[in-house]
Amino acid sequence: MNKLFVTATAALTLSVAPALAQPADILNASYDIARELFEAENAAYAATGATVTVNQSHAGSSAQARSILEGLQADVVTFNQVTDIQKLVEGGFVSEDWASEFPNNASPFYSFPSFLVRAGNPKGIEDWGDLVEDGVQIIFPNPKTSGNGRYTYLAARAWATEEYAGDEAQIEEFLTKLFANVPVFETGGRAATTAFTERQLGDVLITFEAEALAVASKLGTDNYQPVTPSVSFLSEFPVAIVDKVVDARGSRDVAKAYLDFLFTPEGQDVAAANFHRPSDQAVAANYAEQFPDIRLVTAEEAYGGWDAIAAEHFAEGGLLDKVFVNQ
Repeated sequence: MNKLFVTATAALTLSVAPALAQPADILNASYDIARELFEAENAAYAATGATVTVNQSHAGSSAQARSILEGLQADVVTFNQVTDIQKLVEGGFVSEDWASEFPNNASPFYSFPSFLVRAGNPKGIEDWGDLVEDGVQIIFPNPKTSGNGRYTYLAARAWATEEYAGDEAQIEEFLTKLFANVPVFETGGRAATTAFTERQLGDVLITFEAEALAVASKLGTDNYQPVTPSVSFLSEFPVAIVDKVVDARGSRDVAKAYLDFLFTPEGQDVAAANFHRPSDQAVAANYAEQFPDIRLVTAEEAYGGWDAIAAEHFAEGGLLDKVFVNQ
């Protein structure tokens, strides 16, 4: 697994037009499981022809936001949840209108919480309700430190809200059982994958579909198989320029050019080839057989938007804390 998923920070030398020659490097702070995706994106960007060194930093999305607030000089962020960019807005690092600076609310691709089970699916995991059965052990990252983990919580709650017709007592009972079935909470999505595949912990990994499909592809469907639940939560992966950093470094044009590339057909094709669902419908059509149908609920329709989610679920003493018994 270590040979397949490189955990070190990667630096790739890219080409850029002469007008973007200074400064010669930028830093992209990204989410935990995106190492392979951005290695491929950076190589494709280099092939467009002109030079800049793009350094990659990977960790849990929430941890990355905290690092920037504490001094990490990232020119751009490619995160996996809006709330982490909002933290940078509140800290004065990113402009309030960041979502309008790029297409599709600044989200070039998306995914959702899905399942990965061991070959043959010995525990018969098909949907969210199967995860709380006795004897089932679940692996997913800590929602306190990982956007991946937060999406898992939101997707599970969305399913339970439908299943139990909004009965909060039953919803909380389900979620409490779900968290109790997690033997260890890793800090990020890639650490959770490592726990499941290398340390052989758990019966099912809950992670982004992109990660589940990548693991099955690289480690073999004779070892692991993805399972798509009946419903999940739309996980957009927003990008933004870190204004405070680019203004200090003079790297705004370089940073924007790099993020613009992610929305081009070439950048979208790279994302789809790395199992992230592209926002470009023409590219998505070319990969239709790769992605199963899934009904996705959104932050707005399920929870009233990200501000409500942050206040009601993830604030100290919020609804997450009521069911997170393994803190």
